[in-house]
Amino acid sequence: MRFYCVLLTLSWLISTQFVVAQTRVQKKEVAQAALAPIGPNDFKGNDTHRIQAAVNAAKGTTNSITIPQRNANGTTIWKIDQAILLPSEMTVILENCVIQLSDSCRDNMFRSDNAGIGITNPVWNKNISIIGIGDVVLKGAANPRATGDGFRKLSLTATPTHNKDRSSYGTDAGKENRKQQSDWRNFMVLMAYVDGFKLKNVQIAYAHAWAVTFERVHHAELSDLRFYTPQFRDLNDKRIYTYNNDAINLREGCKYFRIDNITAVNGDDCIALSALDLGPEFHSNGNINSYQITSTKHTGPEDHIEHVYITNIKTNYTGVGIRASDSASIHHVYINGVTTAADPNIQAPYNGSPYTVLLGNRAYGKPPLPGLIHNIYVMNIVGDGLNMIDVKSPIANCVFMNGIYTGTAAAGPVSYSTDKTLIKNVTEVNLVKIPSEVK
Repeated sequence: MRFYCVLLTLSWLISTQFVVAQTRVQKKEVAQAALAPIGPNDFKGNDTHRIQAAVNAAKGTTNSITIPQRNANGTTIWKIDQAILLPSEMTVILENCVIQLSDSCRDNMFRSDNAGIGITNPVWNKNISIIGIGDVVLKGAANPRATGDGFRKLSLTATPTHNKDRSSYGTDAGKENRKQQSDWRNFMVLMAYVDGFKLKNVQIAYAHAWAVTFERVHHAELSDLRFYTPQFRDLNDKRIYTYNNDAINLREGCKYFRIDNITAVNGDDCIALSALDLGPEFHSNGNINSYQITSTKHTGPEDHIEHVYITNIKTNYTGVGIRASDSASIHHVYINGVTTAADPNIQAPYNGSPYTVLLGNRAYGKPPLPGLIHNIYVMNIVGDGLNMIDVKSPIANCVFMNGIYTGTAAAGPVSYSTDKTLIKNVTEVNLVKIPSEVK
């Protein structure tokens, strides 16, 4: 009897230990599952649906997704048919992956989810990040339906000669029931009304227009970015032309930006700061017929561009363009380290780089009022284009220091093509033009 009692007790102890161990394993598995990254391979559907499903599942839980190199469909590329919409508090980790717009896509690759067609009253998003790990490439379509910034007419035969007809390549050209002008959907990454944004360690190739653009975005960090966005691409042994291909664009209301370590082959500005209003027909949000996704109207200081810090920039074409119109203001911009040097292996647009740094606007909307482009500090720049620093509007309280102009077209390092009597408090320090015989 005693033997059976001992045996029963021993059996109970073993059973209890097994249950405890099993419970521990289950808890560990649950904890590991909770910590496991959410990714598109966890879902079904096409690539776009799976990535968006991952974002939706992560919202309010992990607030993070990881797009890996390997696609569950057996490829190592992710094809996007429509914009991936990113909510607040979302981090997208790109892990050694290639993401490409499909030939059927006429949309952004990534967009903040608070902005889009018909969204007339966008609310603020916050804290969105796109972070690359390893080698990450974001690519335009192989044969895009539409390219070009605002008001470009789609064409199958866009030409390289100054693009006087304002055309840009797109397979939608001439097709019935297809919009024949380009618009903001051609921008690869588009953020609007976002407070807190990061984009780090990615390469962007053959964007359909501006590669990365911001409208009314605050507190952003852009770093370690490589752009290959010339104003052409080769398709079936034929060169096609796309206009215009800025790398980074800051529009109305962008404030507190840190932009560092950018290398670019660009077809227009490497970095553009543009507060440009072309008329009341563009004063609504979510307008598919506009060149911006939000209103271009300047309503006051909240729409000024200010406190932008730009460092360590290398480009083959134009460097930093600062343009405002009418009552818009751009101020407190700090530029330290921009090199513009032509690449002999890349066809430069038009007649070569017109400037390393541009201040002013005489081409878009009304010219800016005197002094509204102010407190611009430019230092440690090198340029070989038609101008190094090109001043086209009456600026105020600016300093240009330590610049080397290696071009031959301009008389000196700074070119003024505006009424100098309206310019106030501009200081030039240690700016030189290198004689042609020592180049």
